Amino acid sequence: MQVSARWHHLVGTGVFALAMVLLYQVTTVDSRYAARQAVLREASAVPAPGARLRFSATAYCKGEVTASGVRPRTGVAAADPALLPVGSVIQVVDEQPYTGIYTIMDTGPLVQGRHIDLYMWSCTEALAFGRRAVDVTVLRLGWNPRTSTSGLLPARPLPVTTLPIPR
Repeated sequence: MQVSARWHHLVGTGVFALAMVLLYQVTTVDSRYAARQAVLREASAVPAPGARLRFSATAYCKGEVTASGVRPRTGVAAADPALLPVGSVIQVVDEQPYTGIYTIMDTGPLVQGRHIDLYMWSCTEALAFGRRAVDVTVLRLGWNPRTSTSGLLPARPLPVTTLPIPR
């Protein structure tokens, strides 16, 4: 009787251990799949206010006037207007001092697809920046303030002021 009870206990423990190993492997595979899907979503999502996307970033330092008509300065970036139209506001997450808020004020023939070009005053710094992957959060798409992410605009519309018409 004692041998039979031990045998049942040993088989039960073995079956339980095997079930735990198989369950662990399924969880590991599911975790890898979920991580892969998150990266795919980040790399293929359409830019929209609040979207967190992966972009390739470079830096530039030359130029007199941007596509929007302003002089380039710190906080200005160039992007593909099909993805991020001029006037869009983005938050770039990278190492300091490049993490921050940038306004898309420029375009360029080499800035296509998921690529942004950050303006830097120093050409040496721009060359040292190189090409790197950055996380971009779209805060506003284009010039329309109504396309901002929620929480950035007041709950009710701001009052409209009228300027006197010059005679």
